[in-house]
Amino acid sequence: MSTRENVELQKEQEFIDRLYDRVDELRGITAQRVEDALTPVGNGLQARLERDVLVSERSGLLAALNAVDGSLCFGRIDLRDGAAHHIGRIGIREDDTAHTPLLIDWRAPVARPFYLATGHTPMGLRRRRHLTTEGRTVTELHDEILDLGDDERSGFEDPTGDAVLLAALSSARTGRMGDIVRTIQAEQDRIIRAPHRGVLVVEGGPGTGKTAVALHRAAFLLYEHRELLAKRAVLVVGPNPAFLRYIGEVLPALGETGVMLATQAELFPGVHARGADSPRAAAVKGGAGMAEALALAVRDRQALPEPGAPVVVRHDDGDLVLDWEIAYEARQAARETRLPHNLARPYFTFHVIDALTAQLTERIGADPYGGPNFLGADDVAQLGKGVATSEEVHAAIGDLWPLLTPQEFLADYLAEPVYLADEDADAIRRAPGDGGWTPADVPLLDEAAELLGSDDSAERAAAEAERQERVAYAQGVLDLSLGSETYEFEDEEESEILAAHNIIDAERMAERHEEADHRSAAERAAADRTWAFGHIIVDEAQELSPMAWRLLMRRSPTRSLTLVGDPAQTSEEAGVGSWNRILEPYVGDRFEHVRLGVNYRTPAEIMELAARVIQAEDPSFEPPGSVRSTGEAPWTRDAGADLAGAVARAVEELTPGEGRLAVIAPRELHEEIAGPLDGVTAGDEPDLTRAVVLLGPREAKGLEFDHVLVVEPGRFGTSDLYVALTRATQRLGVVHREGLPESLR
Repeated sequence: MSTRENVELQKEQEFIDRLYDRVDELRGITAQRVEDALTPVGNGLQARLERDVLVSERSGLLAALNAVDGSLCFGRIDLRDGAAHHIGRIGIREDDTAHTPLLIDWRAPVARPFYLATGHTPMGLRRRRHLTTEGRTVTELHDEILDLGDDERSGFEDPTGDAVLLAALSSARTGRMGDIVRTIQAEQDRIIRAPHRGVLVVEGGPGTGKTAVALHRAAFLLYEHRELLAKRAVLVVGPNPAFLRYIGEVLPALGETGVMLATQAELFPGVHARGADSPRAAAVKGGAGMAEALALAVRDRQALPEPGAPVVVRHDDGDLVLDWEIAYEARQAARETRLPHNLARPYFTFHVIDALTAQLTERIGADPYGGPNFLGADDVAQLGKGVATSEEVHAAIGDLWPLLTPQEFLADYLAEPVYLADEDADAIRRAPGDGGWTPADVPLLDEAAELLGSDDSAERAAAEAERQERVAYAQGVLDLSLGSETYEFEDEEESEILAAHNIIDAERMAERHEEADHRSAAERAAADRTWAFGHIIVDEAQELSPMAWRLLMRRSPTRSLTLVGDPAQTSEEAGVGSWNRILEPYVGDRFEHVRLGVNYRTPAEIMELAARVIQAEDPSFEPPGSVRSTGEAPWTRDAGADLAGAVARAVEELTPGEGRLAVIAPRELHEEIAGPLDGVTAGDEPDLTRAVVLLGPREAKGLEFDHVLVVEPGRFGTSDLYVALTRATQRLGVVHREGLPESLR
């Protein structure tokens, strides 16, 4: 290594040493500040919101500092005016009073040339440097000269500027998605930094980095709009639990904790949807027609007595008759409020009670000689109270207009589905409690909750009673303090005696003793079905059903969303697929659509084979272009009679060293092929950090592995096969006992 190269390395090492000294100092300071931020400063809404922002900011910084793995700083930009800035995952100042940062956050505007500058458009840069570190030691430098008129050289010049990117793409996978903050490309940067208002659709084929772009966009938006989004949180919706575990470390490593990660199955608080539907049942449940069917089914629960067969209610003052006419008028009055079922129920109840009270008043107070009713207002009120508190009356009302929970209503509906075609009803019919809730049930529960509404009057009354108890207790404390502890000014002319009740009243004292809610915005959002998120990111968005979109749009009243996906990979029967069909009911054509066209994951040899699967049905299909090739052609192998043995031999062949391998096979074959595979058990939740994992094709969505073995591809649908073939970054093999699809022969 030349003297010049040694000098450059030493200079960067000195900077890294100084940076980590500051990081160690900040860890201790920030941990204490998080603790201080959790201390209640008031229970008003504004105080809680301000605390949320403070805790989010400081917790995010602490998470980032604790997640530092030696790659906190990854770059430097040298400007033509002689200034230089180091770029990293988070911004760090030299000290608490310094205005000039020691390390610039990658999301800051001044860092943007690191990602966008070229020799043709240098954006004021002389040089761009990529730093590679192991722990806290600088191991490599890669320089790109952007000012071609500058003759100064460091000895670390990278002629192509691609060395860091290609090294990242070729490195062995760990079973967890890593961030791409060091290697964000220009087309990706423009999407990450796009304005957050409105709907942005990011379309891209396999390996284009659309998921990583979406996650970095979440981090950027939280940086750019901290105050707003820390209060409302960001929701990231993924296709399955394995995917969420796979991406779970990306945002914390970027210092962001105000994000809720969830699958569709987790979007109804209190429900864990672990059951399974047949593809046909899931498609029916996801169809747009379910919204109308459920609405009509709710109206059916607002019943009337049969004409000529009234409900007779036993009462101390004689039987009451709840006939069709009374119930009909009560139902009309309740429906005219246009409130959800449970919230309209009190109007039905009041009308029935009034009618039955009038019936009782007329009977008891009637003058046998035809004179006026001799009951006074107090008498009528007393009779009304007796009717209103009658258990028999309320039981009769409950039979006609029951108070329903979403779970009760939907369980009853699925036991006997109505307002559907016979074959659709048969597909989703399920006995109550049979199999538990499924992911496709969750949007239906949410729809039911909207139709039913939540009558929280009892909870509100209990909360108010508890508050009044606290106020009464506080007032008692203040009363005891009178004359016991006072404060007197020394200046007699200004003399004034102050007691505790002069400084604080009972209401404020009671508020201060309320239990503070220290949950983050994301934690509160997870428990609140009506929460409105500041921004929503949906991965594999083409897979969600119309009913799932109704659920998500309720959680985004501002329509601030980033949708990520690829219509060519639509595999769910209920999936909408087309962006226009997804969005037209909600925003019309008012959305921005961008496409990522470069495949960073899949080598050209594998992509060529995978593209043939789609081109067999759509000859005009153009796959994303791969940036690299490995020289390893994918292969196919006939297993003969021993499928499990052939799979085990292929796995051993494909995993000679480091890296992760996925065996992607139809679910019905998992039991057969898992036996000979060391440490693999059929039916287990996949642990993506293991050397070998066994997955179904839909579990593999959004994931990537060094090597992939596809088993029995003839049983896969077109999109499932396309997904399975495009998960590998290095090598791909195919094993089959049955015939191969034409596109793979």
